[in-house]
Amino acid sequence: MRTGLLSLVAIAALSASATPTRAHHAFAAEFDRDKPITMTGTVTKLEWTNPHARIYIDVKDEKGNVVNWDFELGPPNGLMRRGWNRNSLRQGHVVTINGFLSKLAPRVANARTVKLADGREVFAGSSFDTGAAEDGPPAK
Repeated sequence: MRTGLLSLVAIAALSASATPTRAHHAFAAEFDRDKPITMTGTVTKLEWTNPHARIYIDVKDEKGNVVNWDFELGPPNGLMRRGWNRNSLRQGHVVTINGFLSKLAPRVANARTVKLADGREVFAGSSFDTGAAEDGPPAK
């Protein structure tokens, strides 16, 4: 009985280790520090997930078409230490985001700062920065 239980635990452990997971890469592996970007758009969604929160905004392109951009933020725990929470940005808020383009995907970037509608600019917990100055919490 004991041997059967140990075998079952070993099989479960091996199965779990074989399951693909989303890798967490260094900034330079995914984003290009030589391609800064500034976008102003309307928030469509804020995902409060690990390893990085994400904000999606609708932006008009050069032809006037609305396209959705995906910006990586810092981890939720780091954002909470700076005053953010999952309700800090809501659908419909207009923001300006400074960051860096993805090397791998179109319309994806790493956010460095987010300028809120009230004019405050808040740190987005970018993996580009290793130690940013403290700033005020985002609007609620």
